[in-house]
Amino acid sequence: MNKGELVDAIAAKASVTKKEADAILTATIDSILEAVASGDKVTLVGFGSFEVRDRQAREGRNPKTGETMQIPATRVPAFSAGKSFKDRVAPDK
Repeated sequence: MNKGELVDAIAAKASVTKKEADAILTATIDSILEAVASGDKVTLVGFGSFEVRDRQAREGRNPKTGETMQIPATRVPAFSAGKSFKDRVAPDK
C-alpha cells in the first residue's frame, strides 16, 4: 500500500474527502517526524512507538577491499510495534 492508497482507505473509513484525508495523514506524519527529530518518543497505544535510538561507534569492513574501518556513532529512527499490532499480524495459534 502506498500513500495514495492509504489516503483512499482513510477517506472511506472516516467518511471524509480524499483531500481532507491527505491533509490529515500529512499532518500526522509531519507531527511524528518533528517530535522524533527533537528527541521525543511518540507512542500510539495499540499501534506502536516511534523513537530515536543511539548507535555506538563500531568497527566494520569495506566489503570491496576487506579493509577494516571505523563506523561513527549515529542516531537512527526506530519503530516498535505495539501488542495489538503484533497480534493482528501474527496471531497466536
